Amino acid sequence: MAKRLDGKVAFITGASAGIGAAMARDFVRRGADVVLTARRWERLEALALEIRAKGQRAVVAQCDVTVDGDLEKAVALALEKLGRIDYVIANAGFGVAGWFHGRDLEDYRRQFETNVFGVLRTAFATMDALHESHGCFAIMGSVMSHVATPGTSPYAMSKHAVRALAASLRNEWKGRGVAVTLLAPGFVDSEIRQVRNDGTFDPEAHETIPRWLRLRTDTAAKKMVTAVVRGKREAVISVHGKVAVFLSRHTPGLFDLLIRTFAVKGRREAGK
Repeated sequence: MAKRLDGKVAFITGASAGIGAAMARDFVRRGADVVLTARRWERLEALALEIRAKGQRAVVAQCDVTVDGDLEKAVALALEKLGRIDYVIANAGFGVAGWFHGRDLEDYRRQFETNVFGVLRTAFATMDALHESHGCFAIMGSVMSHVATPGTSPYAMSKHAVRALAASLRNEWKGRGVAVTLLAPGFVDSEIRQVRNDGTFDPEAHETIPRWLRLRTDTAAKKMVTAVVRGKREAVISVHGKVAVFLSRHTPGLFDLLIRTFAVKGRREAGK
């Protein structure tokens, strides 16, 4: 049975859909209150109404992790309304895809602004509250925090970067009673593959990952919330992800051969 989190508060970026929304629902299922942050206000409000109907508190803070000051405002609102923050899920992110020869420096800057600097902004804004609560800071990494495939260099680079951040913060914050968890899901049902390289949402985008490779969102969320509550160092969520990480570590030559032979090709932007 899942550990009860009554009286605890989870602060989640990118909570309007996908993994972020599913983790919010699972925190609520365990008795926690939640702070929901993202750019899409209407979706946040709909999720908040759903959560409040279950008897838990939900604070909505429209927030863009690429904008300086937005996260500090969201944290101030969270503390005003709920009094504490115990778990922070730095989840907001997207993936720039396509072959290197079709990319430019702006693609990489845009990717890092959200996936890396967005996590940094979240850490700076929430660390005092976490030091106070002796909570857990969770970074949404990826299996691509360990491996990289053709057509994914901007995204893989960003996820390698936050893995390094998690490793550094884990040891820096341990003495303050704060755990740091790197979450490394593989392919999960979410909207990430419907986001264009410029960061805009495309509801008509075709799903590129076969169904048998994608983990259900609620299943992935439960595993990740459990890892955060337990303060685990890292959680590689899917079976295929664990296999990929193992092969890349222990048989890198074989892994590269398999990638060149069987890898699912990254999404390409039109004409690239």
